[in-house]
Amino acid sequence: MYRQTLIDATYAGARELERFFNGKFTVSNKEGVNNLVTQADFESEKAIIKIIKSAFPDDGIVSEESPEVKTDSGYKWIIDPIDGTINFANGIPICCVSIGIEHNNTMVMGAVYNPFIKEFFFAERGKGSFLNDQPIHVSKKAEVIHSCLVTGFPYTYIRQANGPLQVFERLVTRGIPVRRLGSAAIDLCWVAAGRFDGFYEHQLHAWDSAAGYLIVEEAGGKVTNMKGEKYSPYEYGIVATNGHIHDELLQYVNGTIEDAL
Repeated sequence: MYRQTLIDATYAGARELERFFNGKFTVSNKEGVNNLVTQADFESEKAIIKIIKSAFPDDGIVSEESPEVKTDSGYKWIIDPIDGTINFANGIPICCVSIGIEHNNTMVMGAVYNPFIKEFFFAERGKGSFLNDQPIHVSKKAEVIHSCLVTGFPYTYIRQANGPLQVFERLVTRGIPVRRLGSAAIDLCWVAAGRFDGFYEHQLHAWDSAAGYLIVEEAGGKVTNMKGEKYSPYEYGIVATNGHIHDELLQYVNGTIEDAL
């Protein structure tokens, strides 16, 4: 029943994205620069939560636009009603609904759907990852120099050693292609599908990565924090790859690659 509820909730949120896309909707700014929230975010979230609560009223909920609902059920739904809000607000169809289900602190199921290109990614722990019901797998690239990578940049710059610009420069000055799509959930799914070989980002929230990181792992990839340790969606930094380039990409991210050359 969790699987079907997750699918239904994801489609319900996506219908709101389709309803508002390239139409008229209100836009406001949350804390920080260019941290937008639209009327469609709220309507998508409302539609998603309605379906979840009708099936599992005692489950916890973490959603980007609402206060956390804490319960003792052991299950938690982690929701991004629109991942890629700036894309959405500007009529760029690289955006999606992302929902992960956590059980006793372990991510067990995730769905990411971009209704504009009709791509529905789904994973259940131990059962693999799928795109539109077809199995997907990560790429087989073995070196970062031959890889195509993707990243994102925070709208408030993080002034830290090996920050977003420093890592980006380290990669692109060696001729390594690094893309920036504007949706971390889609970035992760495209790593899972083998379109990208790796993804890194310095500042994400749980709703950005909860579903996507499980989809990468179930597609045969590897996901860690920026130190190479076990990943948790409740920490900011993430590195997700096909597994083959993981250790080398970590060296780029942490500024130790010169020692390895």
